[in-house]
Amino acid sequence: MSRIIFTSLFIVFAIVGIGYWSWENNTQFAEQLKQYLDKGDFLTLEARYTPEQIMKAHQHELLSDERYKYQNPTLTFHPYLLIEAKYSLPNKKTKEGTVMWSLVDGEMVLDTDTWEKTHGFQDALLVNATRNEFKVMNALAKNGGSMTKEQLNRELKIDQNITMSWIDSARNKHLIIQKGDLLSLHFQNPKILVTPHTKISQWLVTKPYNHVQRVPKKHTRRQIEKIAKAAFGQDFTVRSMQEVSLPVYSIGVLNPDGSIHTSFWNALNGQRINPRSFAY
Repeated sequence: MSRIIFTSLFIVFAIVGIGYWSWENNTQFAEQLKQYLDKGDFLTLEARYTPEQIMKAHQHELLSDERYKYQNPTLTFHPYLLIEAKYSLPNKKTKEGTVMWSLVDGEMVLDTDTWEKTHGFQDALLVNATRNEFKVMNALAKNGGSMTKEQLNRELKIDQNITMSWIDSARNKHLIIQKGDLLSLHFQNPKILVTPHTKISQWLVTKPYNHVQRVPKKHTRRQIEKIAKAAFGQDFTVRSMQEVSLPVYSIGVLNPDGSIHTSFWNALNGQRINPRSFAY
């Protein structure tokens, strides 16, 4: 009997150990387990378009001729962090605003109508960019993305040796590049010099989990909060945070050769989404 009890305990501890290792080392496994355990509701932006409306509006784009056939569309929910924050403007006047930040691609949403996003914060997240490195990047962004070392030093108004240490740190993290005496942001079409505010004109609604399909998160709340404080300065203060979701349709088209082409569509504005923005 004692041998059976010992064996049972060993199996239980092994399962717990494997589960903990998987949780710490496999984000997708952890997310699937979390979804299975969740029993309540989740907060999501309310869809304005149905997949049928999108398929009808974009039929000429998606179906070349009668040989191409729609497949049944599917719905997934993409995780975002909704941050209520206080921050200061250049004139030091305090402002309050709401920021929506993707927990997948690490970029901030500027306008939920157009779903315009920043570009460059994901790179900063991946290398854990500091406040000083952001000072360098913001100065470059303010001046068209490129400056000489001398121009940058005058812009930052600090000791030249300190400026050089910040430049070296940002360059080592591949946030900026140097060609001769010219420093440039190392992002294509950078968009980081923004106000920490998202224009939101949609309703938030609750939906039951019911094991709906949700895209796994790549970044944590703590990582987003840390990069936001680095980007927007010491006056940026988080008042509250909660996770919300964006509904996204996957629309498949059966090609004549039997292959299926899948496109992704924002259910809020009916516009196509680049799959690279949420690849995982």
